[in-house]
Amino acid sequence: MKIGCFALIHPFQPLDAQLAQIAAWGFDTADVTDNCDGALLGNEFGFAAVASLDSNPIDLKRQFEAHGLRISTWCAHANLLDPCSPARYGTAQIIKAIKSAALLGIKHVITTEGEPSTPFGHSLSEDERLLLIREKLYEPLRLAADLGIKLLLEPHGPVSDSIPLTERLIDALGAPEALGLNLDTGNLWLGGGDPVEYIRKFGSLIEHVHWKDMPAEMKARRGLCFGCGMATIALGEGVVGIADVVAALRSAGFQGDTTLEVAGERAVLASRRYLQAC
Repeated sequence: MKIGCFALIHPFQPLDAQLAQIAAWGFDTADVTDNCDGALLGNEFGFAAVASLDSNPIDLKRQFEAHGLRISTWCAHANLLDPCSPARYGTAQIIKAIKSAALLGIKHVITTEGEPSTPFGHSLSEDERLLLIREKLYEPLRLAADLGIKLLLEPHGPVSDSIPLTERLIDALGAPEALGLNLDTGNLWLGGGDPVEYIRKFGSLIEHVHWKDMPAEMKARRGLCFGCGMATIALGEGVVGIADVVAALRSAGFQGDTTLEVAGERAVLASRRYLQAC
């Protein structure tokens, strides 16, 4: 199991500064984290770490390699339960991420459905949610299959945080050659799921892991919200049961890349030590 770092660790710093810090901590891999279409003012003026889906992806590879880093995954977390809009990250952006990943030789693009933010999204039945996600991922999965990319679904919403609904969605998508899973330990726990049960059910489909632990005070919100960007504590200091998750992954034969989604130098370095000792 390889341990990499989330490439969005310091607020208001450009991507190059994020990568320099990750390399200084001794990591070998990082992901393409925040990204969007077109241009971003924050990139131009040096206070954002966003990759453009419309840039030359080889420039991004050069930027990572200049710090001795390999790109592990491309994050394309989407909003798949609200109506399509040019202002929402969705099918079009996932397709661009898959094309960029293929050009860069990255095997995995990670996406999810997200929590809806409109009355339309919140009014959907379970069957409607499954159909909407299926429709919005149909073309990305076809393209991923043609380009040799795996699109990994991450627990981060009302469907993907449910093991029964995830199973139904996998069956409905019907794309085993292009579809896999990214286990996010904190997101799944926060949404009411059990990471160990998830591994036992889907172990052979898990091809990447995002590591988060959750503090005890988050128990009151468990099952009421879906996902969080980063953990504020080190692995092993919370209530997710990370040691049991590591053991379950080993039992399932997992040997892939993983990413620490943890905030703060102390927590990042302590998390890596914890995983290495498990």
